[in-house]
Amino acid sequence: MNIKKALYVVLGCIGVALGAVGAVLPLLPSFPFLLLAAFCFARSSERLHNWFVNTKLYKNNLESYVQGRGMTQKTKIRIMVTVTLLMSVGFIMMHRIVIGRIVLACVWVFHIIYFTFGVKTLKAEP
Repeated sequence: MNIKKALYVVLGCIGVALGAVGAVLPLLPSFPFLLLAAFCFARSSERLHNWFVNTKLYKNNLESYVQGRGMTQKTKIRIMVTVTLLMSVGFIMMHRIVIGRIVLACVWVFHIIYFTFGVKTLKAEP
């Protein structure tokens, strides 16, 4: 295994670990970490990638989005609330840096628009 693949494996494992923690803790978003893990495992090892896409963690959080079907409204709201809370901390801490606040506000608005209009909303499964 070359260094590049080993780095992808390590990053993928870190992504899975943080994604698992994020699935339990409401403040830490699991979606971006699981997306990182899927990306890294796809580039490092077919065996690891196959294992990951068959886990419950992947199926509950990423599968429908990766397949282009969208996300449930509950998942979208959870992601938007978490990012809003985390960005608001940065926004408050940058009270003297006006340009930083403007950039952060623009990123936040893009994030809300993307998840509201760019990602399809699926009906929740019973």
